[in-house]
Amino acid sequence: MRSKCQNVGRPLLQLWLLIGLAALLFVAACGDDGTATEDAQEAQREEVPARSDADSTELPTEPLKLGFLLDFSGPLAEYGAELVKGFELAIKHINQAGGVWGMPVETAIGDTALDPTVAVEEARRLIEIERVHGLVGPMSSAMTLAVTESVSGPGRIPTISPVATSSQVTLAEDDDFLFRLSLADRIEGRYLAQLTEQQGFDNVGLLYRDDAFGQGMATAFAEHWQGTITSIGVDPGGTSFTAELEQSIDHGPEALVLIAFPPETILILREALELSYYEQFVFGAPAKTPAISEAIGAVHLAGMRGTVVSPAPESESSIAWEQAFLGEYGEPPGLPYVKEAYDATVALALAAQAAGSSDGGDIRDQLRLIGSAPGLVVIPSLDSLTAGLNAAAAGEDIDYQGAAGTIDWDEHGDNTHGYIGTWEFADDGSISDLEVFEFVDE
Repeated sequence: MRSKCQNVGRPLLQLWLLIGLAALLFVAACGDDGTATEDAQEAQREEVPARSDADSTELPTEPLKLGFLLDFSGPLAEYGAELVKGFELAIKHINQAGGVWGMPVETAIGDTALDPTVAVEEARRLIEIERVHGLVGPMSSAMTLAVTESVSGPGRIPTISPVATSSQVTLAEDDDFLFRLSLADRIEGRYLAQLTEQQGFDNVGLLYRDDAFGQGMATAFAEHWQGTITSIGVDPGGTSFTAELEQSIDHGPEALVLIAFPPETILILREALELSYYEQFVFGAPAKTPAISEAIGAVHLAGMRGTVVSPAPESESSIAWEQAFLGEYGEPPGLPYVKEAYDATVALALAAQAAGSSDGGDIRDQLRLIGSAPGLVVIPSLDSLTAGLNAAAAGEDIDYQGAAGTIDWDEHGDNTHGYIGTWEFADDGSISDLEVFEFVDE
């Protein structure tokens, strides 16, 4: 029988022989000074392909957390209450499909109150206290610029606004962390000018909200308007606009074009009608809300038209989403941009899954990839989202075709493909959609 010493000794001898052999091989591979040559090291680096975070098996150990930052208590509160439904539906679908990084996605909500100071404070709370990895919102261009340039850009948090149409957003100092789904107002302003001309007007007054949104729309309108125009900016906080209305009628306009949020739109309409300054109106997108006809009276607005950044015409994606929304809430969305809120949320989740990382830069770098062909087509349905999340986790290409349409972001985070719609106030105060025009930025 062998002793315990013999059983231990042989493995030790083998270990020393292996160490000696490794040392000889190392010396053979080194130069005279005993160090590997730089050429050999470079050759090794070239043979090993770079490994991205998405290739790593070490996924984050804490859930993806997404923030939703919109106006819930200010002039656009009705939009916040409606768009959050799109956000919540997206979160529900993502979690039913398996979540991100194998865990349910968590959420946090912030209220901008349509005040830049409040918006920045809320964004800072969401990022620094709630520790969100991405933001959906804000809606207003002015709020979006304030949040992105002060907080989310420097904080390297990818941010997708469902709307934020101002052309100033294109030039935001955001370190490429700001994206938007809506077409820029330079596009809608062009179609608003065309619609006004089609209504038979060639001399109009134009009152616009004097902020990033209103300025951009008014500039685009003027660039494409062929007739006479008196254009005046109005203070969003104003309590009366009679002075601006009086100035706008100096050249005998046939209609008033309004580019303003609902609160000031209602005040302007009331004063314009009471003073008999105008009877005909054309509207920008924010006026597409039943609240305006309810406040003014359907009899005064019947037949009046406007433009809006529109979701894509009926498609497999939109049908799937509309069925899901009806199943969840029992009625279709009451306001625009709910689909865009949904798509922004899904885009962040798919990008995080593809990145396999909670780092904001890694998620940002995937955003332009998950919405472009080629790749597995993903639509807003449970089965499709499940397949898309699994494919993204496996490093496969995916092409998310959203409820609102194609997502194709350029180097500025602007969507280069979208639709502009026209709408009309009906006799009963309801709003009817008329036509949809496709726009592709060449």
